[in-house]
Amino acid sequence: MAKEIKELTPRSENYSQWYQDLVTKADLAESSAVRGCMVIKPYGYAIWEKMQQELDRRFKETGHVNAYFPLFIPKSYLSREADHVEGFAKECAVVTHYRLKNAPDGSGVIVDPEAKLEEELIVRPTSETIIWSTYKDWIQSYRDLPILCNQWANVVRWEMRTRLFLRTAEFLWQEGHTAHATEEEAVEEARKMLGVYADFTENVLAVPVVCGVKSETERFAGAIDTYTIEALMQDGKALQSGTSHFLGQNFAKAFDVQFLNKEGKREYVWATSWGVSTRLMGALIMSHSDDNGLVLPPSLAPLQVVVVPIYKTDENLKEITEKVVPILEECRKRGISIKFDDNNNKKPGWKFAEYELKGVPVRLALGARDLEQGTVEVARRDTLTKETVSIEGICDHIEQLLKDIQKNIYQKALDYRKANTRTVETYEEFKAEIEKGGFILAHWDGTAETEARIKEETKATIRCVPLDGDLTPGVCMVTGKPSKCRVLFARAY
Repeated sequence: MAKEIKELTPRSENYSQWYQDLVTKADLAESSAVRGCMVIKPYGYAIWEKMQQELDRRFKETGHVNAYFPLFIPKSYLSREADHVEGFAKECAVVTHYRLKNAPDGSGVIVDPEAKLEEELIVRPTSETIIWSTYKDWIQSYRDLPILCNQWANVVRWEMRTRLFLRTAEFLWQEGHTAHATEEEAVEEARKMLGVYADFTENVLAVPVVCGVKSETERFAGAIDTYTIEALMQDGKALQSGTSHFLGQNFAKAFDVQFLNKEGKREYVWATSWGVSTRLMGALIMSHSDDNGLVLPPSLAPLQVVVVPIYKTDENLKEITEKVVPILEECRKRGISIKFDDNNNKKPGWKFAEYELKGVPVRLALGARDLEQGTVEVARRDTLTKETVSIEGICDHIEQLLKDIQKNIYQKALDYRKANTRTVETYEEFKAEIEKGGFILAHWDGTAETEARIKEETKATIRCVPLDGDLTPGVCMVTGKPSKCRVLFARAY
């Protein structure tokens, strides 16, 4: 009965429902009592924690330090940078009062009209404004630069249509905010952090990405350039998985952040910001998982190996346990997370289905016959294959297997992307191909008008201009006007 309850809607039948089923049934997250917000459950949060640890290490290796800035932002701050406020105005949650009181008729509590704030506060949608108002006090001279700060935080963007991890009113993320003495340093920083994101996404999440720069229409509100990593999900839609912004001097001018350069002249500071969020959990799920449940790369799996004993008597279990304990100890010495599930409340078949659903990369099964023969059954989650191997040297086998699984998961995703990336020449061809999903490389004349027309007529957007793409000039597929290079199109989340 338990296995029937856990069954997922097949991807081929309803991909969106499959995703929702998987997030909830694998105990990753659930909708909360607050509309549009989610509860990240312990298993889902354990994956996010591993992402945090990997990213945080990379940030610190590149010279960044963590700080924390207020959740509340004075409304006047947001309005100082015109493009920025226009980009976020529709998503802002606003605090207007600071106190409740009992209703006169005893019906409950009401907002105290006498507790109105002198200035309304915005619940943080992003932190450029509050951080640059702070940097004004930190920066006086070129000796104070660069500032390389990151914060791990939550943000609120009032979304009307939400989906767990992919788009929620409140989500978790990190946001880096750096200040530099020169334009060249700031551009280098923005591109460096894009490289950090790409390395993390490909080598930890096992998700291949295209690195590129956004079109003017798609760039971050208040940025000069937005760099992005774009991933392709199994349903053929793109997912923006991380962005890094070159902000120029826009925020420095908005908050009058100047410094004395080496020649004693005052200059405005150059800025960047960059971030990834719990949206990466969505990328992880939709890149690798199948109709049986999660498929997790070993680098992010909270539990990498589980050992399930097959036994009939307590004496059988005791013998199996004696054989398993040294394996547990050796694996843990090697940094492998492993669990011996000797819980007698669940049958082995139920456990197999549960660990498959939760994406545990390697499962070992050990019974009385295995003890006699000196073997163990090893199951791989990524390929759903099993093999019987000698119990001697099993830890070496597991260690190599985890590396092979990590590589295989990445390669499978890369092969899918390659098979679903196509080049088109004409708009008619584009309209036909976009219906199949995937990435499409095509020429575009560089105008917002053409970009808007394509989006309106096909629901496809320019994901990026690839940094290592085809730079051969051509003609726009829509207008026939000159095009500098091919850009990457897709329908996207």
